[in-house]
Amino acid sequence: MPLFSLTRAALRRATAMGPALCGAALSAALLAPAATLAQDRDDPIRSARDAFVKKDKARLAALRAQVVDAKHPLAPWVDYWELTSRLTEARSEDIEAFYVRWPGSYVEDRLRNDWLLELGHRRDFDAFARDLPRFKMNDDREVSCYAQLIDHLAGKDVRDSARRAWMAQREPDEGCQLLAQTLVDAKLFSQDDVLRKLRHAVEHNRVKLARQTAALLSEPAAKAVADIFDNPARYLAVKANAIGHLRTELATLAVARVAANDVDAAARLLDDRWAEILGAEHGAWARAQVAKQAAIGLKPDALAYARTAWKTLPKKIEDQPDWSDETLGWLARAALRQGDGTERWQWALRAINAMSATERNDPTWQYWRARAQIALAKPGEAGDPARAEAQQALATLASQLHFYGLLAAEDLGAPQALPLRSAPPSETERNATRAMPGLQRALAAIGAGLRGEGVREWNFSLIGMSDRELLAAAQLACEREVWDRCINTSERTKAEVDIEQRFPQPMRADVLAKAKEIDLDPAYVYGLIRQESRFVMDARSHVGASGLMQIMPATAKWTAKKIGLDYKPGMITDRDTNLRLGTAYLKLVLDDLGGSQPLAAAAYNAGPGRPRRWREGPVIEPAIWAENIPLNETRDYVKKVLTNATIYASLMSGKPASLKARLGAPIGPRATSAPPADPELP
Repeated sequence: MPLFSLTRAALRRATAMGPALCGAALSAALLAPAATLAQDRDDPIRSARDAFVKKDKARLAALRAQVVDAKHPLAPWVDYWELTSRLTEARSEDIEAFYVRWPGSYVEDRLRNDWLLELGHRRDFDAFARDLPRFKMNDDREVSCYAQLIDHLAGKDVRDSARRAWMAQREPDEGCQLLAQTLVDAKLFSQDDVLRKLRHAVEHNRVKLARQTAALLSEPAAKAVADIFDNPARYLAVKANAIGHLRTELATLAVARVAANDVDAAARLLDDRWAEILGAEHGAWARAQVAKQAAIGLKPDALAYARTAWKTLPKKIEDQPDWSDETLGWLARAALRQGDGTERWQWALRAINAMSATERNDPTWQYWRARAQIALAKPGEAGDPARAEAQQALATLASQLHFYGLLAAEDLGAPQALPLRSAPPSETERNATRAMPGLQRALAAIGAGLRGEGVREWNFSLIGMSDRELLAAAQLACEREVWDRCINTSERTKAEVDIEQRFPQPMRADVLAKAKEIDLDPAYVYGLIRQESRFVMDARSHVGASGLMQIMPATAKWTAKKIGLDYKPGMITDRDTNLRLGTAYLKLVLDDLGGSQPLAAAAYNAGPGRPRRWREGPVIEPAIWAENIPLNETRDYVKKVLTNATIYASLMSGKPASLKARLGAPIGPRATSAPPADPELP
């Protein structure tokens, strides 16, 4: 049971005091040691949330009146749900009255976001323009598209900013499509602009967005894109030709879709016919898609496909092809994984240098670019400038708390030392934070079982905070054992760092005991838990993993049987049981994979079968292996777990710890002398 649970009685005491004292009473309510509101069927907030989900407008309206009249601490949320449920019929007066009732709150700005979208849908651009400057979050892509459209209609030159907003769109929506159609009609967006967007949508398998984008060209083009997604090989065989620029582009997209399903078939199509028909630029793009899909599949000929793509580029764009950053990233990974000697670094550097400036500045590519520069630098004085540039890049990274920052520090000669801890928040700073209504409402919502709403309110309340205020807010969350908000809030600071807030050690005695019992590194356990659940006891993933260590039900049952634990399904969320099962399973996975922490972390996230397959191929340094993990989520997960574990090891030992030591020996196929893989391991 969370420490910050709320009881109905405590909330009644808080609300009965009226608005002046409600905040103070709410702070006391947050510590009430009784059943949570989430467990109380009579709770009006939970009932209102249920009515909102079920679209029961009458009951929601009645509950809204009840909690607003009672000055319930979470009344703003019920008011928001009720007004949102009838937003399509709402009047400006209704919206303004809501703003007045809850000024400066998350729900005020959340409703403003919703209302701006509704105004855009109504084409009430005058009202939209009046309300937009008050939108504090200003993080909605569709709202941005409507704003660009309004500026265009007012006579402003928005060509570049509108193109950026539109190209950043990931899902189809009304506002961005209206912006694009308007600028296409005004000849401000060209056919090439639309085709570039279409390429990105097809490459990333965004079917609806691709069809919506193709409709800007013509209805037949939209139909052709639908056919390409449905059966690209048939489209190429029956419907495609390369007469005209648009038809060439559509045929190129069809080859890319074939590659997404069958790399070798796409390569044969290009070799046998389509490379010559498509021409150099389109053919090179299609070959780059083949190389990308081969790299994602860890196929041994991925680098060969990439070399062919580079070599078929027209001379005028051979160093800056119009390929996506994602494609170039996979071409770089293929070079790192499969290249040998100088070739590895030449092709990796070429791909990195072709990326956008934003992507090149990502720590991943800063690190590998520096490594490539060092490897390719000429001997002696002639190579000094390249080495100096690379060393400077590594030095910049080496002060940053992430995977490549830790690696860069060791490349320069020593493990990264943890930053000096900033002075803790003063009592004055902490009192100011405790008095913030938004943070109080956030804790109340989380305690009432409305974690999603509470997290959003908490994050909104952090906007504009200084480092000192963020440290105080993080400390408040730590004290209430809301560990995910403690960590995420502390991570927002820039100049001042409290490493113990960012890497807390709750349940230290239990974690150390469980780890020692089965000879498991406690820093590794903490690193994994921090990434899995942020120490949220009742965390549940979209795939059904539960608890502190995010164990799947079938895995929990299997592990319990393996270790002789008398287990029932309801025990999975019990803290001690979850910790025991999670550490036991992690140890079993680690032993099965020869003690490799990168492989075991990947197995914990994606199942042991995948890293067993991913280790096949060349024997490579573990950092290159980790960077080549095909699943984006698992790649990020492995790097963060190992980084977390290294930092926890530093905190526990009081001295800098080595990430490279934790990454271990080069990774390749299982040694013939090693025990066989456990086929039952889930």
